[in-house]
Amino acid sequence: MDKRLLTIQDISCVGQCSLTVALPVISACGIETAVLPSSVLSNHTAFKSWTFNDLTFDMENILNKWKNEGITFSAFYTGYVSEAQIPVIKKIIKETSRKDALVVVDPVMADNGKMYPGFAQDFPKKMKELCSGADVVLPNITEASFLLGIEYRPENYDKDYIENICAGLLKLGAKNAVLTGVSFEKDKLGVAVCDGKSVEYYFTEKLPVQMHGTGDVFASAFTGSVCRGKSLLESAKIAANYVVESIKSTIDDKDHWYGVKFEKAIPYLVKELEK
Repeated sequence: MDKRLLTIQDISCVGQCSLTVALPVISACGIETAVLPSSVLSNHTAFKSWTFNDLTFDMENILNKWKNEGITFSAFYTGYVSEAQIPVIKKIIKETSRKDALVVVDPVMADNGKMYPGFAQDFPKKMKELCSGADVVLPNITEASFLLGIEYRPENYDKDYIENICAGLLKLGAKNAVLTGVSFEKDKLGVAVCDGKSVEYYFTEKLPVQMHGTGDVFASAFTGSVCRGKSLLESAKIAANYVVESIKSTIDDKDHWYGVKFEKAIPYLVKELEK
């Protein structure tokens, strides 16, 4: 039986993030991708205004139909979800998992030291519950700091700081942690991959821009790569390089501020997966 992945997160109709990234990127990895939208936004929240429609009310109904049809999944990838949805998501994973199903949790809630609009300050406490059952948790440094209740350092940190974060994430109950946005040198940006035995690093060039949606691009390419049988470190390398290629495809278009042109870099991703 071929693998089937379920991704649970919002759909921003415009903005190259969340489900509009996850569905095409993971599908391009050769993995059947099912979706469960947690909410619908007109566009993501970096725009000046947006509409928001919460879909919590329908998640149980969808689960019941899947159970009636015998629909199951070999992998799960969660992104932007609300506090009320976390118990339902845990139920969905429990009741639709195939044997040894992979669970990847991207605890989308914050960046650059601040929570995203719409999240209460105590939301990280609830997100810990979802992280505790994950095979891989994928926070950036801000999100990890909120999850662990520690000081957020935007720069001037060392390996001890990063590796203590990784150890803390595993203490939450996650089997593995991949920490994004790690940088020890001003011209390099990368990830720390922790499996409980060691922490390995991978760095790419740090481009002179910050763009929306790169975390979703990374998480989607990473999850698709793991589902293809790549190791955690190999998957992190592929995903990090894919993000760089996506940014390079976008950087000269000054009007394209709201996301990265990940679509143009999909041939690169597919080629890397075939190696």
